[in-house]
Amino acid sequence: MSALEREIEETRERLAGTIDELLYRSHPKTIVSREVASMKAHFVDPATGQPRTDNILKVVGSVVGVVVLLGVIRKIVRD
Repeated sequence: MSALEREIEETRERLAGTIDELLYRSHPKTIVSREVASMKAHFVDPATGQPRTDNILKVVGSVVGVVVLLGVIRKIVRD
């Protein structure tokens, strides 16, 4: 096998590996699991497994604020 043929075969193998990696990364199940892991990491410290109360409290506060705001707007509209 000549050096050129060997180089072509190596390039073909690298491209096949790259395509396989792209297919894996773009698969819907992989995307979902990556996003779920990202969300979990936002609320739970991956190193210790302890909840991140600061982030949890921010979300809870935002939800409560939106509910209160909607209640106030609803009350204003009814009056």
